[in-house]
Amino acid sequence: MKQLLPIALALLAPLPVLAQGAPAPAAKSAFEMDRADILAMAGTYKVKFDMQESTSWRADYTPIPVKVSGGNEVVRVIEDNGKTIRLQHLLVVDMGEGKKMVIKHWRQDWQYEPAKVLVYSDRDAWTWAEVPAAERKGAWSQTVYQVDDSPRYGGWGKWTDVGGQRRWESNRTWRPLARRDAVRGPVYDRYLGVNRHAIAPAGWIHWQDNIKMDGKAVPIVQEYVLNSYTRFSDFDVKAADDYWAATKGYWAAIRAEWDRIAAAKGGIRITEEADHGTVIAGRVLEIADEIQAGKMTEADAIKTAKALMDQATKAAN
Repeated sequence: MKQLLPIALALLAPLPVLAQGAPAPAAKSAFEMDRADILAMAGTYKVKFDMQESTSWRADYTPIPVKVSGGNEVVRVIEDNGKTIRLQHLLVVDMGEGKKMVIKHWRQDWQYEPAKVLVYSDRDAWTWAEVPAAERKGAWSQTVYQVDDSPRYGGWGKWTDVGGQRRWESNRTWRPLARRDAVRGPVYDRYLGVNRHAIAPAGWIHWQDNIKMDGKAVPIVQEYVLNSYTRFSDFDVKAADDYWAATKGYWAAIRAEWDRIAAAKGGIRITEEADHGTVIAGRVLEIADEIQAGKMTEADAIKTAKALMDQATKAAN
């Protein structure tokens, strides 16, 4: 009996508490993954723009040679309220002798489940397009703006997994000519294209599949564009950040004024020119430089630019 007592006591003792591992992290929602991919485009990069006309759709048209260019670009998140993300691109050009030039480049705005999108509709005109309810759920629009924050093109689509790689793909969108083509006086005057974006280990890529068309929607030639953004910071990033710090208030007012015009006039109608984009783009950019140089106050700059914008735009409908 005495021999059984230790065994009985051992059975009555409380069981040891087993150590528990930390709970597994909750899986990210599709919305959270989408946001992460969009925000991952911010950073500093060496950019390569690779543009190639491939197949001619007209017997008397010969595709132009491949055009490859590039530069150093800073991409900053200038607004993020959850369902709206704005990314501003700034080019930094080395002018030699220690001089740097910052060029306010394009801007991309992302909107979750948008009801409507400002799209390019015809020469010098952008109008509102309703996003069908069936296509809206889980979708993001991407609206791209020109150097003066006037619209360039807009579209919508979803981030999906294709072959193990997440990518965003737009619907087919109309776009005005880029400067690389506009300055040549080509036989086409617009693009019908699909845009795709994907995050890569070294950065991200933006690639386009464009049909270059004339005003009668006749296809002229096929173009493939691959813009590669590779992480790189061995350039004067501070020049870009200094420019933005000095001018961000001005550009916020410009964005707001374009929004007001688009709402009040049913879209935006403004004349485009080959060298600059809109006819006022050159001056709107110069005003920003004058703010940074201390030649104009921000208030006077905003007042001057708003007057230019209102005078140059017409009702879109």
